[in-house]
Amino acid sequence: MSRPLSGRDWTWRRRYTLFTVLTTAALISWGGFVTSIEAGMAFPDWPTSLGSYNLINPVDRWWAVTPYLAEHGHRLIAAFVGFLTIGLAGWTWWSDPRTWMRRLGFAALGLVLLQGLLGGLRVVWISVDLAMVHACTAQLFFATLVAMWFFTTDTWRNRRGLFSASPEAARFRTVATAATALIYLQIVLGAFLRQHGRGIDEGAAALHVTGAFAATGLVLAVFVLAQKHFDDNTVIRRASWVLLGTVGVQFALGLSAFIVMLYEAPQGLRSTLQVLLTVGHLVGGSVLLGASVVTTLLARRPTMEAFSTAADAVPSDGAPTSREPALARPRTPASS
Repeated sequence: MSRPLSGRDWTWRRRYTLFTVLTTAALISWGGFVTSIEAGMAFPDWPTSLGSYNLINPVDRWWAVTPYLAEHGHRLIAAFVGFLTIGLAGWTWWSDPRTWMRRLGFAALGLVLLQGLLGGLRVVWISVDLAMVHACTAQLFFATLVAMWFFTTDTWRNRRGLFSASPEAARFRTVATAATALIYLQIVLGAFLRQHGRGIDEGAAALHVTGAFAATGLVLAVFVLAQKHFDDNTVIRRASWVLLGTVGVQFALGLSAFIVMLYEAPQGLRSTLQVLLTVGHLVGGSVLLGASVVTTLLARRPTMEAFSTAADAVPSDGAPTSREPALARPRTPASS
């Protein structure tokens, strides 16, 4: 695209991307509900539903049967997310001047197509292992959408909250990246626990609990580094506060779900409270991963020195060239 984008262009695409993120969060929570009530095979065929190609009404009054409502509702929301992602990829390709961003849009489209295929094959092959891969891929897709949303914000495009090159900045970058990696590993372990043994496999549960403490420790380290060394960087400080608050809520949800699960497992129960806590913990993991991805992206941007010494690649009309890592000149000081 040759013409420079107006603020309205950015605003509407940012809103559309955020809507896609929120719809994907709803899809992930619905998928957690499906797993929690063990309704993943309520429709044992795919792409049909009990032999019907009618996407809207495959079975008369299917919404009145809880397993049908869970599984087919999940398929409907997934289809909606797929259409939203097609629109997002096309819109990004058409309007975004950044080559890497256009490619990211199609990467998101590839992930959602892969996710749909994994979900279908999980049913066709009756594979619990594929169900776990399906759950983990959903979180990668969600993180990609969060990144796409963040890349359309004024904070990213106007280079707000840049670091100066320093040992503290390098340390912050390393710790933030490690936190994101460990949070995703926790999500993988959580998917294993949900899909195998109702979350009470002793070895995996012990590893997951240990990982929860380790991930919380890394988030605390990110927070301390941000507050101690970047007191003049409002963007980084706010991101660290969001990350700290999210990990606190997530830790509380996980602990509550685990206690309820241990209490109810010997009785063979799966109460509404357990389902709600498990789904809440699942969605909390998604939000925590998204917050950590944003913090890591902030940390891994080029430093102020890198921008100031680079050749000025922004023409007078404001349209960036391929060398320009951001989209516009900073309208605010580099360190907010």
